[in-house]
Amino acid sequence: MTASTLLWLVTGALMLQPLSTDLYLASLPSMATDFGVNPAAVQHTLSLFVIGFGSAQLVSGPLSDRYGRRPVLIGGLTLYLLASIACALAPGLNWLIAARFAQAIGCCTGVVVARAIIRDAYSPAEGARVLARASSLLALAPIMGPVLGGYLQVAFGWRAAFVALALAGLAVWIAALRRMKESNSRPDQGAMRLGSLARSYLEVARAPEFWSYALPGALSYASIFAFISGTPFVLIKVLGVPISHYGYYFAIGVFGYLGGTLLCRRLLGRIGLQGALKLGTVVGLVGGLGFLALVLADVHHAALVVGAQFVVMTAHGINFPCAQSGSLAQFPEKAGAAAGLFGFISMLGAFFAGMWVGGSHDGTLLPLASISATVGVMLFASARVRAGHGKAA
Repeated sequence: MTASTLLWLVTGALMLQPLSTDLYLASLPSMATDFGVNPAAVQHTLSLFVIGFGSAQLVSGPLSDRYGRRPVLIGGLTLYLLASIACALAPGLNWLIAARFAQAIGCCTGVVVARAIIRDAYSPAEGARVLARASSLLALAPIMGPVLGGYLQVAFGWRAAFVALALAGLAVWIAALRRMKESNSRPDQGAMRLGSLARSYLEVARAPEFWSYALPGALSYASIFAFISGTPFVLIKVLGVPISHYGYYFAIGVFGYLGGTLLCRRLLGRIGLQGALKLGTVVGLVGGLGFLALVLADVHHAALVVGAQFVVMTAHGINFPCAQSGSLAQFPEKAGAAAGLFGFISMLGAFFAGMWVGGSHDGTLLPLASISATVGVMLFASARVRAGHGKAA
């Protein structure tokens, strides 16, 4: 498998995650109308996706360690493809939620195995360069996904988004089937033993150093997921933004995230990991409290929502790389377990944020602003509580 083929295969597998969450965001209000349910019910299609994705992280990596990358990746992509088709054909909301959960498991398997393939094929430095190139291409998904999804919703309805996801999954599945070679030359026969897995995860979970970074990471992810799950209803239903324009509004927030990641690189060299994380949580706090203050001052405009989302996503771009790196730093021999547990906890934070937003929606901006401010305060506090731990990171 050539380097360029590997790059495109990894990029395609990684891209399925942002596409699966962002492509159909503009369709959420229409889905609620079609199914005759409230926003909280239809947002379960987002919340259960992140739970499925987070849970699968705990087993996908060890599964590929045991049975090889190629069969596990192809199996995961097959599940993703079939689940996407099931989503497009869903006769009811419960069917759609179940299919989304299965889709998340397949999607997560693709993402986790893609990262493992890079680890197999390259040295750490070379692998970082490959992932950096893949990340540049990956940025197109959260920017273009909601824009395309808005036009698909206007032209064909919400099912079209899942047809598009099925086609994306099919393209990656064909590429893996035809081009991928097995990269795991030494399968670990004991990788799936429950006792070994449980001991690894328990050791990580008992370490205060892990929670010093995992908690801010999860809260940071929750802060952006509040906007991911809430803005379709706030912008389209409350503020009257045209469905076809929603993606452009959402893309502005994504640019904030990209800017935050670039800023994070500079901050790490100047003030270190802990300093960058503390500064990032200040930015998140300002975004959340500023949003709430302006809503309470009777400012109700799409620019306010987009501006708050931009600031909070900028903060996430600073916070999340720091939290992810710090949570793994203390576990060089159990990095896989630490990464899986960190991912699961982050998805759990997103799940509760999505449920909170959906359950509190009342046709105004106040619930989203209140949740954003509350999570911002919790995030800010978590980075200060953790100051006594993990100093070696």
